Parts: sequence; C-alpha cells; structure tokens
Amino acid sequence: MRQRITVMIPAHNEAGDIAATIQALRDQTRQPDEVVVVADNCTDDTAAIARAHGALVVETVGNRDKKAGALNWALPGVLEQSAPDDLILVQDADSQLAPNFLELAAKHLLKDPGMGAIGGVFSGGEGGGFVGHLQRNEYARYARDVARLKGKCLVVTGTAALFRVRTVRDVMDSRLSGVLPPGDGKGGLYDTTVLTEDNELSFALLTLGYRIKSPADCTLVTEVMPTWRELWNQRLRWKRGAVENCVQYGWTKVTRGYWARQALSVAGVVVTVLYLGTIIFALATVGVVVIQPFWLAVTGVFVIERVVTLRLRGWRHQLAAATMYELTIDLFLQAVHAKAYLDALTHKKKVW
Repeated sequence: MRQRITVMIPAHNEAGDIAATIQALRDQTRQPDEVVVVADNCTDDTAAIARAHGALVVETVGNRDKKAGALNWALPGVLEQSAPDDLILVQDADSQLAPNFLELAAKHLLKDPGMGAIGGVFSGGEGGGFVGHLQRNEYARYARDVARLKGKCLVVTGTAALFRVRTVRDVMDSRLSGVLPPGDGKGGLYDTTVLTEDNELSFALLTLGYRIKSPADCTLVTEVMPTWRELWNQRLRWKRGAVENCVQYGWTKVTRGYWARQALSVAGVVVTVLYLGTIIFALATVGVVVIQPFWLAVTGVFVIERVVTLRLRGWRHQLAAATMYELTIDLFLQAVHAKAYLDALTHKKKVW
C-alpha cells in the first residue's frame, strides 16, 4: 500500500521564495499528495502566491511561537486525515528539494522500522557576496562529513525532515505523558520554549529509541544569510539553543556525545584565544611575531584540513582555501560560540 505524503511548509513573509519551493515539490519524481503552506503572521503575498501555485494554505492568527508554534497549530489537521504509516515532510520555505528527494527519503525511511526521521543534506544558495561564499564552503564541508559517516548525523535539520505519522504521534504523546520535556504543555510535536526546535526534536527522537539519518543522496538547496549581522544572529541562536538543549535533557547515553562536542567547542575557543594572544603579546613586547614550532604545526594542520575538506567544491576552491582566507569566518564563529556560552551562563533573555 502506497503511503500518503503531506508536505508542510511554515512560512513567514516568504513571498520571494515560496513559488520556487512549491515548484520544486511539483517537480519531484515521487509527487507529494498534498502541500500545506502554514502562512504564519504574514504581511506580504506569501499566502496568495502559495494558493496560486496549488498549495493548501492555512493562516495562523496571533501565533507568538514562530515556526514551532505555527507547525504545532497546523499539525492536528494533517494528522486527522493521515494513517499511522503515512509520511509528513516538514521543510523550510526558503529551501528547494532536489527532484528525487521525496522518492529517496521515503525509501530510506520505510526500509528501517526504527528510523525516526530522514533529513536532508543542504548546499547554500546563490548570493550573499563574500559571507554567502563562506557559508557555501561550510555547507560543502558538512555534506562531506555526512557522506563519510554514511548519513549519520547529530541533528535532523529543519531545512527538510521526513517522518512517519506514527512517529509524530509518539513524540506528541510522550510529551504529554512526561517521558519527554513537555514543550508548550499541549502535546505539540515541537518544543516552543527552545531556540532550536529541530535540535530538540532530534534529542526527543533519540531518547525514544529512534534513529535519525541524513543520507548523502537526499539533497536540497537552502538560502544563505546575506549579511554578517544576520549570520551572527542565526549562529548565535543555533549555538545557544544546542547548549541549552543539552542542559534540558541532562547527561544521558543520548546526550553524552553532544556534551563532548560542546567541550570540544569550548576548547576551540580557548585555543583561538591563546593563538591570538601569543601574536598580540609578541607584537606588544618585541614588535615582531616570533614563529613558534607548536603554533606553526597548528597552522599547518589547519591549512591541510581546509584544503582537503573542500573537495566537493572543486580544486579552485581548494587552492583558494590554502591561503587561509577562511580564518575570517572561523574567528567569527569562535566569537559567536563564546557569546553563546556567556549568554547561557548569565541566563540572558532568549531572542530569535
């Protein structure tokens, strides 16, 4: 029996992207049975454009919980019409799936009864100037890592994720029963109290004993942040959200790997401070930088890593990476991480 596939697209003022996103779904080798656009507090033409392209549009009223709240509000209507083995794809409005995404993702999900969700491997869209270019490099490295790990991933990202209906219901029931953090207290799939709802949902699925995967053949293109300020805000939310999700779930067999990554991240911030500190100290005391063998070795390892891991973008990008120009975003992200840890420690008010 063929499973029904419903696609849900939360969209807040996405008039510029929603047509391309829906068209990419119409071009799928495995057509979705229904496309639902959740127009969330839109003040532009998102809803009208989505309807004109054949989507079912539902519009939120007064939602204050952003993407997670919009999806929680719209999901019950979809679940009422779905059988337990039907499928639901949740995807961002600024992301376009490769033509075979749904076909391949459904195959990956259905061949493994214990698979909780199938995510996508994303590349960066055009635009954004230099900061956009750096993000495209970053996403290419992520795709390489996921491919080398045969789809093993830490998070099923919100860009695109495919679930069985029964898995969705299991998560919702587990929130109400206290097995999982309650989220909004209403049994919603997504926790509206956190900054990174996709990271928290990945924790929830793993806690319930499901597996998650982002197969290398399930690809899509997603929008890059066009400015340094927008990238700062995005990554600060991601990093702080990841830290607070770890605190939320505590130390378990599921989260210990995530805690280890946070420890490595802290170590990275410390190493960066020491690296820059030695340069500044040398300039302040003797007026020149004295090259120490240890830091020269660290630099050499960094250059090799930058070149090797950019293979998916071709030799020209690899050659450019050897110049270490990407230190720009590496230092930027270290500053983001430091700020995220500080905000979490001081309980600064969360802002998305």
